[in-house]
Amino acid sequence: MTDPIPPTLGLVLAGGLARRMGGGDKARIAIGGISILDRVLAILSGQCVGMIINANGDPNRFADTELTIVPDNVPDYPGPLAGILAGLDWLAAQNNGIEWLLSVPGDCPFLPDDLVERLHMARREMGTGVPLACARSGEWRHPVVGLWPLALRGSLRKALVEEDLRKIEVWTARHGVAVADWPAKPVDPFLNVNTPEDAERAERIALQHHGI
Repeated sequence: MTDPIPPTLGLVLAGGLARRMGGGDKARIAIGGISILDRVLAILSGQCVGMIINANGDPNRFADTELTIVPDNVPDYPGPLAGILAGLDWLAAQNNGIEWLLSVPGDCPFLPDDLVERLHMARREMGTGVPLACARSGEWRHPVVGLWPLALRGSLRKALVEEDLRKIEVWTARHGVAVADWPAKPVDPFLNVNTPEDAERAERIALQHHGI
């Protein structure tokens, strides 16, 4: 009998500065008439026990989601690891027995509906010595799409604050990370919208592949 997937909190990383999009919130870009954020929340709501958003600045701009907005608690916008740490810190403060956090960027409109399950399965297949998991499509790894155990929160804080470590894969390599694979065709489930050209490409995909 397969062990059940442990309860996992979902974290949408929307704290970036979106420089290549000219500023603003990339998560609010509409793809196929639906914002990327709404797409992300819809696909993860059935996979996670709850959702929070990591975002800096005025949290009221996400008030319509009725979700908890968790800002970075490390200064100077050090990148996705700071958002993941903020999510882990918030989860720890809840003391609700949930031990796992799933992170996804707020600019991926086509996330898979088996993301949480597949990441946990990949981690388990690697054995107890591998506490982390991330996604890969084709030849590209997506370290921001990953599972993070609450038990490594202290290690992550030390790396960010004391070592000024910014690269996710440098930190995950220290602890061991499993990889779950998805095909990149016909649609890459981890296509991210970083530029206006990416948004146009995603719009074409949404029109061509109805139901995504």
